[in-house]
Amino acid sequence: MAKQEYIPQVPYGTKDILPQDAARKRRVENELARLFLAWGYQEVVTPTFEYHETLKAGAPEESDDSSFRFFDRNGRMLALRPDMTTPIARVAVMRMKDDPLPFRLFYLANVFRQEESQAGRQCEFYQAGVELLGAGGIAADAEVVALAVEALMAAGLTEFQVCLGQVDFIGGIMTEAGLDAQTGQAVKRLLLERNLVGLAELLDECRIDDDIKQLLQQLPMLHGKLELLQQVRERVKNPISQAAIDNLADIYGLLQSYGIDRYVTFDLGIIRDFEYYTGMVFEAYTSGLGYPICGGGRYDRMAGSFGREQPATGFALGIERVLMALERQGLAVESVPQNIYVGWAPGKLTAAIAEVRRLRAKGTQSELALQAQSRLEAETECKRRNCKELLYLD
Repeated sequence: MAKQEYIPQVPYGTKDILPQDAARKRRVENELARLFLAWGYQEVVTPTFEYHETLKAGAPEESDDSSFRFFDRNGRMLALRPDMTTPIARVAVMRMKDDPLPFRLFYLANVFRQEESQAGRQCEFYQAGVELLGAGGIAADAEVVALAVEALMAAGLTEFQVCLGQVDFIGGIMTEAGLDAQTGQAVKRLLLERNLVGLAELLDECRIDDDIKQLLQQLPMLHGKLELLQQVRERVKNPISQAAIDNLADIYGLLQSYGIDRYVTFDLGIIRDFEYYTGMVFEAYTSGLGYPICGGGRYDRMAGSFGREQPATGFALGIERVLMALERQGLAVESVPQNIYVGWAPGKLTAAIAEVRRLRAKGTQSELALQAQSRLEAETECKRRNCKELLYLD
């Protein structure tokens, strides 16, 4: 019986990025890096894997469900990083403790999560993002939202919407409703799923004021511009939710100063991760995709897990999701043709090498033929290799 031939495959949830797509990805990443540097952010690079207990300390509610885990030779559990926020918080506390606050840090990195197979979701994917650590208040929150808008524009998108929410707004309503912890978690889960039917059924079982019940049921639909905040503030009675509304209004005022308020709307049903975030949260959407391409918010409790309390806010942008959106909207980032193809006739290899060295020293991208060619063969190869110009030595 013949031995079955092995056919290599990439692991589930991963993919090869071929040259043309890799060039598009790199161009977007380079634009984002230039933007972040212009805003005063510095790049950090962290290990691809961390001790699992480190990730669990930073985000205990997430690390057990989605991370890829394995053991080192000493039996300690390691995990591939499921995001960059926890590693950067660790770096800020452990490695930068003597540096002056605030820290403006950015990253371009691959992260890993065990995800179900569907469009826009991979087990390995690429993110760009910023973390602003050591600064509380609306100025920091407005800065990261404005930078997120600028990042989406730098990536090439022209039509998108950034939706602002506030986790304290929802938390205040649940506290006012007197929901116990178990019911509160169930409400959060249904809000995350945007399950309006399930939410209505659950609230019908609760003995809460009709006005509060109605407001909770309407949370997934509470989105609009500034007048929405004014309308909702009149409906809430508890000071926590009122303060959350005021916080969003103040942030929006600063976004108007940044000149990007036309991209911003409010969605008071945004919950993201209720335990992780501590204030303003946001997600960015664009046509052609049914999931956010960017998201973030304020998370003031994470650094304390590593021994130094400090406020923090930031966002992450999905590189592949942006590229997918650009393609679907007919805005695909085109790969740049190589400038010069250097072909050579028999006996001219040494001269051709000297020529490409001269071109490259000037910063001109050039590709050297690896065998002698006729001029016609060189012209054909130049076109086939997507080069703009032929330099032929004969």
